[in-house]
Amino acid sequence: MSRELCARLDAGVRLGAGDALSLLNGTLPLGELMAYAHAARMRRHPQGLVSFVYDTNPNYTNVCVTHCEFCAFWRSEKAKDAYTLTPAELAARVKRAADAGATTVLLQGGHNPAVTLEHWLAYIEAIRTACPGVHIHPFSPPEIAYLSECSGRPTRAIIERLHAAGVRTLPGGGAEILVQRVRDAIAPAKCSAARWLDIMREAHETGLKTTATMMYGHVETPAEIVEHLLAVRALQDETSGFSAFIPWSFKPGHSTLGKTIKVAAHPLRYLRLLATARLVLDNVPHVQSSWFSEDLRTGQLGLLAGADDFGGLLFEESVLGKAGHAPTTSFDRTLDVIRQMGFEPVQRNSFYAVIARYGTTPVARAG
Repeated sequence: MSRELCARLDAGVRLGAGDALSLLNGTLPLGELMAYAHAARMRRHPQGLVSFVYDTNPNYTNVCVTHCEFCAFWRSEKAKDAYTLTPAELAARVKRAADAGATTVLLQGGHNPAVTLEHWLAYIEAIRTACPGVHIHPFSPPEIAYLSECSGRPTRAIIERLHAAGVRTLPGGGAEILVQRVRDAIAPAKCSAARWLDIMREAHETGLKTTATMMYGHVETPAEIVEHLLAVRALQDETSGFSAFIPWSFKPGHSTLGKTIKVAAHPLRYLRLLATARLVLDNVPHVQSSWFSEDLRTGQLGLLAGADDFGGLLFEESVLGKAGHAPTTSFDRTLDVIRQMGFEPVQRNSFYAVIARYGTTPVARAG
């Protein structure tokens, strides 16, 4: 079987579900799998660049009625530490990040019944007024689905309003695993897998680019990971709207699900999944190896497992922080770890276009 699979990998043919499951289950040694994924990455991006974005992720509210089992961030509206930011408060947070160099704000929050589309549009306007040069990358499919339920507006109409307000990209949060059995187990009140995909289709048809994510390492099976990957690939065949695939592992700390799943997925599992994703998602331009969701060294190794993007520097982040996972890096450290792997670090925007190059060797900074 491994010989036949290697022949298909060498030929560059599209992998099927059985092939993907074999890769996830260890038919090939990890080093060999990484080599295949890295070769596929270099064929797509032969310049030897690794991108990153200087972003910030202030959550506009932590009030959420969905109560996902895996999440340590949400609060009930009566909790002492519950909050919902005003547009001015949110804009001030983004302004601090922009003054420090951030070019993108990833804007997400909880499923808060008190937050309306008008609040969303006010947030966008306040950020644009305070920080006209910052790209606003807001609102995941489950947030849009919940707002649709609360307001009675179709999801497409909400997306069209966001587009009219100047939004051009959406984050791929809330995908978790795009298999309903898994979603019913860990997030039964969140939008369905089919709903997530439908909203992404509508976003792509409206003219927005989006990312696709995966949160694994909990109750899913390898076959369900493959089902998720193939669902993303099928929609990408249809719309070409996904710019990147971004996986991360479940962090057990302080969550309800963490009481039964106490240990996070092993870093080697992350590298195997990353490499498999690069080979299966032959139509998705970019794959991210996240130093933040895993750790700096695992993220660094992911750059040899098919990834060409290193994620964001994250001026502010709270969701994983509430789960007890809060690694840090710096601008210069990020450049260094990318260069250590033989790549040139480049800063990108949310369209994955390069906005600054930093060379393969450090350059002394003035002052």
